[in-house]
Amino acid sequence: MAILIGDTAPDFAAETTDGPIRFHDYIDGHWAVLFSHPKNYTPVCTTELGYTARLKPEFDKRGVRVLGLSVDELERHAGWARDIEETQGTAVNFPIIADPRGEIARKYDMIHPNADDSLTVRSVFVIGPDKKVKLKIEYPASTGRNFDEVLRVIDSLQLTARHQVATPVNWKQGEDVIISTSVSDEAAKARFPGGWKTLKPYLRVVAQPQA
Repeated sequence: MAILIGDTAPDFAAETTDGPIRFHDYIDGHWAVLFSHPKNYTPVCTTELGYTARLKPEFDKRGVRVLGLSVDELERHAGWARDIEETQGTAVNFPIIADPRGEIARKYDMIHPNADDSLTVRSVFVIGPDKKVKLKIEYPASTGRNFDEVLRVIDSLQLTARHQVATPVNWKQGEDVIISTSVSDEAAKARFPGGWKTLKPYLRVVAQPQA
């Protein structure tokens, strides 16, 4: 069955470049990003791993644990990591999971027979501290993933989890947000004492809450 937003992220035990993990224990109390690769030594994924390594301080600031997954054996990850550091200028600084039997990939519905019956599609999952899937994106093999967008969505997810707001199209950290329709005007006065701009009764724009 497909993994949907709101589902509990499947647990698993795995060998990684940072040692063995039990996924739910590893991410306990944290946000997490799990993203898959068809196999080692693929050109687009090499650039993605390097860029994600450069972004790790940004993920750390947000309390996010990042894990990559490849269906190749653990022994092959070290050589690929050297290539990534050489070509991308950044050492891989997060675990890469070895999934040679494809068991984790199948749990996460990462293998699509219409694309290839053995290789993982290039999936991204953002998982909350409650271990629920908050975001799922799939990319074709020819298109590099946008990890700046993954960070942007995490900012939105973390903000909207704390406050009764939603983020509008192309929102970025620090920009105005939308008061949730579940919040009455009376309740909004207490939550947003600085006021808001009503464009329509269902579209109330307010400065981003800071706390």
